[in-house]
Amino acid sequence: MSYNDVILLLGSNINNPQKNIEIALENIESKVGTILTKSELILTKPVEFESSNIFCNIAVKLKTQSSPIKLLSEVKAIEKMMGRVNDSSAIGAYQDRIIDIDIILYNNIKFSSKKLIIPHQKNLYDRDFAKELINKVK
Repeated sequence: MSYNDVILLLGSNINNPQKNIEIALENIESKVGTILTKSELILTKPVEFESSNIFCNIAVKLKTQSSPIKLLSEVKAIEKMMGRVNDSSAIGAYQDRIIDIDIILYNNIKFSSKKLIIPHQKNLYDRDFAKELINKVK
């Protein structure tokens, strides 16, 4: 079976964000694939919505055997298990969240479906904090 190089971006801004990131990383490692490198954790203001809760963010590079769609299912299952009820795409807006796991890059492919677009355009090209974290694990 072949392995795929993936970059994920994680964020949390409620209920002990740093601990939420740690729990999500443990779940990624046990259920998704081997984490090869991690950026540092950084604190950022919410983007594209108003909140007084500051985000804790990290980027990770991992190796996984999962396909893009299976990977999406796995990270969404981790989000749900950690208590995330509504996905931003489902409600059409951003809001505070216990955990958010975005698939940024998957090998060097371009992938587009109704539920997933790789590379993740906003985080890869528009958000400075995300570009900085992603570049540290590439």
